[in-house]
Amino acid sequence: MSDEFEALTRLVAAGGVVVLSGAGLSTESGIPDYRGPSGAARRHTPMTYQAFTRDPVARRRYWARSHLGWHTIARAAPNDGHRAVARLQRAGLLDGIITQNVDGLHTAAGATGVIELHGRLDEVTCLDCGNATGRDELHRRLSEANPGFDAVAAHVNPDGDVDLPDEAVTGFRAVDCGVCGTGMLKPDVVFFGETVPAPRVADCFALVERARALLVLGSSLTVMSGRRFVLRAAKHGIPVGIVNQGATRGDGYATLRLDAPLGATLTALTAALTEPVPAAR
Repeated sequence: MSDEFEALTRLVAAGGVVVLSGAGLSTESGIPDYRGPSGAARRHTPMTYQAFTRDPVARRRYWARSHLGWHTIARAAPNDGHRAVARLQRAGLLDGIITQNVDGLHTAAGATGVIELHGRLDEVTCLDCGNATGRDELHRRLSEANPGFDAVAAHVNPDGDVDLPDEAVTGFRAVDCGVCGTGMLKPDVVFFGETVPAPRVADCFALVERARALLVLGSSLTVMSGRRFVLRAAKHGIPVGIVNQGATRGDGYATLRLDAPLGATLTALTAALTEPVPAAR
């Protein structure tokens, strides 16, 4: 057992921990991340809110690629890391979970009260009338509207988008809101260039400020959306632990840093903290 793992065990054993998770936690579920060891498509440029809402061609391209990517996201199941986090929560060691992921896998693993900072990909909202629908229903409608769409995804990104050449999406038909009939549909996720709802951010800051420790799992902390919570914890003198494969932009603020696979590490951590120790004979 390494010194870093022992330090991680002590940090979590005292309870009052808030988890901040990123895409690296979901790689073992088959969803690649952007920047870690599995981030094969690091040149991928995510859709921006401005392009999606203002450019019909960009919006059609997004829905064609996301329609294919949904096959992977919908099939993804929680991995050992998600299950370990849920077990730590049930053991009373976690005071909250904030995730930057949009895959819903924390909740699927049994965690409760998860703050999904960037929303969920399995929900769709009409930007005109506000009606919310499930992604499976939209997937059915898009399939019916595009019976001859036979493009093959070469790579799926954490936001459910895939890499496709422009010629592969020519002729793809997006659909409008099924309730108001004309409204623009958008996945209920925060695109680049879009602002996370202020009340959601405030809830996250309050959770971090009440925490005894902040534990970052599988995030490079490259974007300020997640890094700001590390900065807030450091400002308040709250210990920060980071478990991630590869360096992060929060390493300078970390009390402990463990570069290791998430699933195996968190499973071992949970076993050390929740399984009874055999009585000595």
